[in-house]
Amino acid sequence: MPVDLTLHQMPDPLFARLTASAKAHGRTVADEAIALLAESQWGSPVSPSERVARARALSKGLPADAFTSEDIDRFKREGRE
Repeated sequence: MPVDLTLHQMPDPLFARLTASAKAHGRTVADEAIALLAESQWGSPVSPSERVARARALSKGLPADAFTSEDIDRFKREGRE
């Protein structure tokens, strides 16, 4: 269920930037504020194909023998601790 939110005493420069951003994205100021809040909490949505493209681009910058399979397994385990 949507909830109303009122902001009080927003600084003029911040409101001007929010208004300009809303105009640039073709949204109302309220919709722009919601989009910015959502993005700050969950990031911009990225499609699976974009994730794969980013991963491939990153991996191209690594030497072919940069990591062994044992290194990768160790990194995974360390990330879970």
